[in-house]
Amino acid sequence: MHITHVNLARGFRGGERQTELLIKTLAEQSYNDLSQTLVCRHDSPMRQHLHGVAKLDFQTANHQLAGHVHLGETSLDDTQLVHAHDAKGVHWAYLHYRLKGTPYLITRRVDAPVKRKWFNQQSYSHASARVALSQVIKRLLEDNHWGNVTLIPSAYAHLMPSPEATNSFREDFADKFLVGHAGAVVDRHKGQRVLLQAALTLEHQAPDIQFVFLGDGKDAETLKEEYSSLQNVSWLGFKSNIADYLAGLDVFAFPSRNEGLGSVILDVMQLGVPVIATDVGGIPDIVKHDQTGLLIPSGDADALANGILQLKDNSDLRQRLTKGATKNLDQYSPQTMAESYWHLYQSIVN
Repeated sequence: MHITHVNLARGFRGGERQTELLIKTLAEQSYNDLSQTLVCRHDSPMRQHLHGVAKLDFQTANHQLAGHVHLGETSLDDTQLVHAHDAKGVHWAYLHYRLKGTPYLITRRVDAPVKRKWFNQQSYSHASARVALSQVIKRLLEDNHWGNVTLIPSAYAHLMPSPEATNSFREDFADKFLVGHAGAVVDRHKGQRVLLQAALTLEHQAPDIQFVFLGDGKDAETLKEEYSSLQNVSWLGFKSNIADYLAGLDVFAFPSRNEGLGSVILDVMQLGVPVIATDVGGIPDIVKHDQTGLLIPSGDADALANGILQLKDNSDLRQRLTKGATKNLDQYSPQTMAESYWHLYQSIVN
């Protein structure tokens, strides 16, 4: 079987990381001599990340109208199924279906309604399958009545931290209780300002807490300037070896204002770090309050500050939450995700 994946994103965020993870895991599992193609932009970071993956070709498409004519000529064999991983990829897959008749499926990753435009309605209703990462996305898709929706959550990436690098990171903040956040610095999505307000509240109340921000984005400079007086905040920027830093945290704070699922939470759980997150989008699918983490209302900096203090002062609670989170991780493994998609691929092609 030959599967063509389509992800036309300009940057590299959670959706691209999950696309990558699926392609790698499918290749490692060697399902029935599976071969794959990734349709992506010429400058996509996925090209470098996936370099050397067995039986994988690349096809360049910088927009929805590109890459259709020559697809198959550079692949190991003609594609039997197209898997669209992002919004532009959905339109690419629909156009390819109209041009060549190739069936396709869609993975929807964001917890926002699909706009009820004619092109979207055609693209979703003609898909052989629609996949949602979380219950909230599944409900939103079902409300459109464009066909049945399958639930397949994201997977943790099985990050492997370097103990030496993690120890070095901890040594930079000796005697500090480290509360970290990782993600694109886009406040309207990830809610970094809420965490900064919590840091402001706790600056004198709990001076041994240090807030560490990992990542970069369009709001980074603005937020740094707004909260430049805070001595308990450190901006570390983008880190390719993010596992080294996540593994060194005492608590991971994720105050997103909206979130399809929040796969970074799974990575943090797999590393044994307790989580406090907002009760929005797909986050409650994986963070069960007082069982696998703590949930707080969106935008509530006081609740976030109080939850962080609760975790800091109660090591038994931290251990109980990490134990509860680890116990449920099997259903979010890369192998489980790949197997679910493989069965779906087979049902469509057959």
